[in-house]
Amino acid sequence: MKPHLLLDTHILVRWLIDSKRLSRSQTKAIETAVQRGEPIAISAITLLEIAILTSAGKLIFAAGLDSFLNNLRGNPIFRLLPLSYEVALEIASLGILNDPADRTIVSTARLHQLRLVTSDQRIVESKLASVVE
Repeated sequence: MKPHLLLDTHILVRWLIDSKRLSRSQTKAIETAVQRGEPIAISAITLLEIAILTSAGKLIFAAGLDSFLNNLRGNPIFRLLPLSYEVALEIASLGILNDPADRTIVSTARLHQLRLVTSDQRIVESKLASVVE
């Protein structure tokens, strides 16, 4: 089964750690996908962002980063989408966004025709991808 949603990094962390911080529409979209048995996509760059935030002390997991990443890897609901040649080409066309991770996530959503679940207003306002706010 093909995923229909791609989670932005902050949405993934919120959903797994503090789901009350998600909007109603974000919660509904994710819960609907789970109920249908659809995989939920995450970009490979999300793992990099999580690792960097953790090493900088900006993100702390009770059981540690290793445990968090192992739980992600072992959870069959998640589909990790790689940084591919095609994503890199798409990134080159997105000059509006400055953050490389944002550009990668938006490019991944566009390339795979996924709705991006995000609260990042720069991404929402760019209108570069279909979003769930």
